Amino acid sequence: MAQKMTYTQALNLSIKEEMERDDRIVLFGEDIGKPGGAFQVTKGLWEQFGSDRVLDTPISETGFFGMAIGAALTGLRPVVEILYMDFCAVAMDQLINQANKLTYMSGGQFPVPVVFRGQQGAGRGNGAQHSQSFESLFCNMPGIQVVLPSSPNDAYGLFKTAVRNNKPVIFLEHKLLYGIRDEVEVGREPIPFGQANIVRSGEDVTIVAVSRMVQFAKEAAEKLAQQGISCEIIDPRTLVPFDLETVAKSVQKTGRLIVVEESHRWGSIGASIIHEVVEQAFNYLDSPPKLIGTENVPIPYSKPLEDAAIPSPEKIEQAVLSMV
Repeated sequence: MAQKMTYTQALNLSIKEEMERDDRIVLFGEDIGKPGGAFQVTKGLWEQFGSDRVLDTPISETGFFGMAIGAALTGLRPVVEILYMDFCAVAMDQLINQANKLTYMSGGQFPVPVVFRGQQGAGRGNGAQHSQSFESLFCNMPGIQVVLPSSPNDAYGLFKTAVRNNKPVIFLEHKLLYGIRDEVEVGREPIPFGQANIVRSGEDVTIVAVSRMVQFAKEAAEKLAQQGISCEIIDPRTLVPFDLETVAKSVQKTGRLIVVEESHRWGSIGASIIHEVVEQAFNYLDSPPKLIGTENVPIPYSKPLEDAAIPSPEKIEQAVLSMV
């Protein structure tokens, strides 16, 4: 049944339904209880499930990340809210040396079914320590699945997959997507990881857009359509695993590729996507692929400087025009 709701409401509903389905699911995070979290994603869950399953934690990411990993090893399915994804840096050992390696190091004996979820991204003038996009960093941690829903429906369906599987998941929510409203297929089956979504069909250029960049790509595509240029927009939805087949097939049709992401251009997952597509579909490319990402500087606090540093619909439009 389709219902119109915000991204925040879709996430909240998905978490609620999964907690009702499986009493092993517990929530950890700062102020996620009665306040419902800084962004209201867990609103009402403390009242319904109580403090045994919705645990307000101290401001100690190292502590509650480790607690979640330990809980996962003993049979629970923790969901950890990270207030700002920037703050996971203080618990990086728990992510890079524990959560992603324990199953491998134990020969598959110890699954780690934990979801680390929270918001990231720029565009709100929050400064260098509260605006970063870490998807490229997480993609370089083998053993962790990396998920970036760009719509309320994807947030709803992908969370169900995240919390049901036995591998650690980084679930990245862009802070400026929380308020967008769209149809959600309530009661739907979980959306499989590694299955890209063709957001818009087109013939002239393929745009692979990640997270909030999907909204930017759609805006640019609308303007380009008025000039007779047809863009195909692909939202990978998950970067680990990544649906290379769908992207390669699109490039075979359009002959052109642009990848848009908000993480920094240098050393980015966007560059890796381009590399993989070139290996798979080089003979179909009519021009060199382009990468649009954040400039290699800390995110500025100044709004005009922030806008200059990060991607925009205008930058996507200009990139397409330069190719066609």
